[in-house]
Amino acid sequence: MAKARAPRRPLESYTVKHINKTIKAGDCVLMRPADQSNPQYVARIERIDADARGGNVKVLARWYYRPEESIGGRRQFHGSKELFLSDHYDVQSADTIEGKCTVHSFKSYTKLEAVGNDDFFCRFEYNSRTGAFNPDRVAVYCKCEMPYNPDDLMVQCEGCSDWFHPACIEMTAEEAKRLDHFFCESCSSEGQNKLQNSHSTTKPSDTKPASVINSIVSGGYKTTPEVKRVHKT
Repeated sequence: MAKARAPRRPLESYTVKHINKTIKAGDCVLMRPADQSNPQYVARIERIDADARGGNVKVLARWYYRPEESIGGRRQFHGSKELFLSDHYDVQSADTIEGKCTVHSFKSYTKLEAVGNDDFFCRFEYNSRTGAFNPDRVAVYCKCEMPYNPDDLMVQCEGCSDWFHPACIEMTAEEAKRLDHFFCESCSSEGQNKLQNSHSTTKPSDTKPASVINSIVSGGYKTTPEVKRVHKT
């Protein structure tokens, strides 16, 4: 007869000794990848438990995926610090945790005055089996009708209030930074952009038309890449 597995007990928190950080459920953490040349995995801790003697501490991790791990891969509008909260869970040793991080909402991330190495943002939940995103509609901007990438400079039309990438309106980033007033081609009374020298605001609001994000992101891909979280112990 197989020996019964010893019961485990939940922990409210646990101090990871090699980084001297205390974790608890709800914290976002950086976890060790198998290949040290790859970026650290990012996960949200859902549960912490230990064996009857308080050792062999395990965490239930809900993984964040990077855009390149999703169907369609990384796209132009994905920010460099963007993550997707997936439906992929794994039980992992607490010893694979290498640090704590913060995964901001998209809105709060765009308001940060400075972005640190351990700052990320998430605006989508991601179904790792179907490749679907939630929400499936987001605001789009510019002639290219793409979602906002917080890493990119954009200029706002004073007429229609839409935002534009400099390259999409045949302008360099340096020219865009010197703008004081801007009217897109559709709003210019003379059919031309009106330009003056000064500074432009670069963060769109959330009030523009929506587009179905799954069709933008998937790019016609039909299969989901297999993503495995393997840790070097």
